[in-house]
Amino acid sequence: MGRKKITCVYLNLGLTDYQTAWKLQKLLAENRLQQHIPDLVLFMEHPHTITMGKSGREENLLIDPAQMTGKGIVYEKVDRGGDVTYHGPGQLVAYPILNLSQIREDVIWYLRQLEEVIIRTLAQFRISAARKEKYTGVWVGEEKIAAIGVKVSRWITTHGLALNICPDMSYYDYIIPCGIRNKNVTSMVKSGKEDVTPAQVIPKMVNQFAGVFQFRMMPYNHVSRPVLAELLASHKMNY
Repeated sequence: MGRKKITCVYLNLGLTDYQTAWKLQKLLAENRLQQHIPDLVLFMEHPHTITMGKSGREENLLIDPAQMTGKGIVYEKVDRGGDVTYHGPGQLVAYPILNLSQIREDVIWYLRQLEEVIIRTLAQFRISAARKEKYTGVWVGEEKIAAIGVKVSRWITTHGLALNICPDMSYYDYIIPCGIRNKNVTSMVKSGKEDVTPAQVIPKMVNQFAGVFQFRMMPYNHVSRPVLAELLASHKMNY
């Protein structure tokens, strides 16, 4: 028999600036460690943002900060693993705040599970996706459709995955995505799903989090989750 299903709350924060999301994750992670709140998955989109992970290299950034400001792009050096990546409207980001000590204390396993969530989600839209040896993330053929970069501290997870649904792909011209040269990026729209939106993908992904992690996924309710409601309100996120 497998373990008892763990309750995991999910909510969609919509378009949220990166710094707000990052600060919120840190706050939620500390409260998850103290067991004040349950496991969570935050869904959102970001305004145009380029992030550089701990192992990132500046030569993978093809635009200087002054140019980014002129184009309305925010640049953030962050504490996740991985190299440089882009976030923007039309890209669905999922940030799981999970206590792996109650699931499985294995970071590589966790990365593979996130990939599996994405692969199964895309399959629901008849997009055949797969892993690629030596790379983290999910690919459609030779093009990357989803990036993954996580941080695990005291077995609490932050950061997560980014799935390209219908973003403006021209912003990828400013970076070498994930530091992988000679490989292109793609999206669900480029893969033939012209009318799909993040709002349509979220319910499918929620179901795959449930199946892959053996979670009991529950939509956020401010009445039944008063501590979480207070934390969200502290960031002016009254959902």
